[in-house]
Amino acid sequence: MKNKIIVVGGYGCVGKTICKELGDKFPGVVYAAGRNLERAEQFSRETDGKVKSLQLDIREAVHPDVLEQARLVIMCLDQTDSSFVRSCFQRGTHYIDVSANGRFLDQVEQWSTEAEKNHTTAVLSVGLAPGLSNLLALQAQKLLDQAEGIELSILLSLGGRHGKAAIEWTIDNLNTSFSITENNRQVTVNSFTDGKIVDFGAILGRKKAYRFPFSDQQTLVRTLEVPTVSTRLCFDSTVATAFMSGLRKIGAFRLLQVHRIRNAMIRSFEQLHFGGDQFAVKVDAWGRKGGKDATVECLLQGKDQSNMTAKVAVCVADALYSQVFPHGVYHIEQLFELKSMQDWLQQEASIEIRIDGVQLSYV
Repeated sequence: MKNKIIVVGGYGCVGKTICKELGDKFPGVVYAAGRNLERAEQFSRETDGKVKSLQLDIREAVHPDVLEQARLVIMCLDQTDSSFVRSCFQRGTHYIDVSANGRFLDQVEQWSTEAEKNHTTAVLSVGLAPGLSNLLALQAQKLLDQAEGIELSILLSLGGRHGKAAIEWTIDNLNTSFSITENNRQVTVNSFTDGKIVDFGAILGRKKAYRFPFSDQQTLVRTLEVPTVSTRLCFDSTVATAFMSGLRKIGAFRLLQVHRIRNAMIRSFEQLHFGGDQFAVKVDAWGRKGGKDATVECLLQGKDQSNMTAKVAVCVADALYSQVFPHGVYHIEQLFELKSMQDWLQQEASIEIRIDGVQLSYV
């Protein structure tokens, strides 16, 4: 019987929360998987056996028996090759991806026919950004008759918990070029350039955010059919954000190509704990409503971005494990809406929605 839930990277920062919450809902069928069996077993003992351990290296060919009884795989690690995902589809195992690598997610989308053929559903863009950022963008689009552009801004804390995979992804993308869509045309931009002042509300205030290659900006152009989408990043510390921008301007990020310097910066971020633990996601959309120009603002604020990423994954996993969804590969905004998560989300975060500056009730 296919009833197992395998969380790859299940003993990491985000994976632990996913495993614990799903272990409470489905005790005995949740497996914390990864290369380090000792860490997986230690974590299993911490949960009193509600979560089981599994040694799994996705860089190597996976034995068919591993997925034979797996109903769902939740991926908390970054990947560059989609062969493991395809193995899940071939075995009829549903799949959730908690990552922000747009190029890899594009690879997974290419296997949608394989997923359909094997009655499998994959949900991508699950987490905070991408994830809740996509759902906020969907909410903004639905409030307009016609959305002409969407700008997403992500504020991350430096004082909270940070998963190693998230830190590595951030460091590796500080000095990169990527494509965005402006007026239905592909434009190449550089990370941590083109700063823009964003209003994150009364508590967090106004911050300068810079372009960053979150995958939501590539995805939403297609799934929401919006001609202009972009995403920017800043930190809760204005000084830290300005410091990063300064390093980008003088070309210091090129040194991250040196393996030793890259690893040293990753270690520094792992040990960095100053500032608060608040995060925010802001969506500014513009277009037409009732025959007139209109703007929509959606602001979500909370604490502990790693915990929020895990909470979104748990919500999607619970639904995918227990319900029937269309087969194929989808992004979160194609199967879920913000209101489908409101029961738990209102306890974890505050949400403000405005049309032309007038605040609406959260629906």
